[in-house]
Amino acid sequence: NALAAPQQQGVTRTDLQRHDLSIANHETVQARIDIAPGATAKWHRHPGEEVIYVIEGTLEYQLEGKSPVTLKASDVLFVPAGIAHRARNPGPANGAELATYIVEKGKPLVSPAHDVAEH
Repeated sequence: NALAAPQQQGVTRTDLQRHDLSIANHETVQARIDIAPGATAKWHRHPGEEVIYVIEGTLEYQLEGKSPVTLKASDVLFVPAGIAHRARNPGPANGAELATYIVEKGKPLVSPAHDVAEH
């Protein structure tokens, strides 16, 4: 199952829908990602773009080579294909995003980015 990914403590992905696209060998996957207070979705990559809409709470995102940005409900973020990124919840309440992935079919949706140093 290309959607299967190891769950990190405090991070839950609920898959909502998945459809083939008119672009050959690509699909879109939409999921709700919940990040508990103090939890972090560690450095990872996707085999395509991720379009993020923050549904609730406050989430801090960092893309490889960039400074962290803090987003709140109704804010958006675009993650280019293959760019390592992480997200954490610095707030006291649950943080959640609607993630829409435009990705290559047959590849794991989430791959750890072990080559990115924690800092």
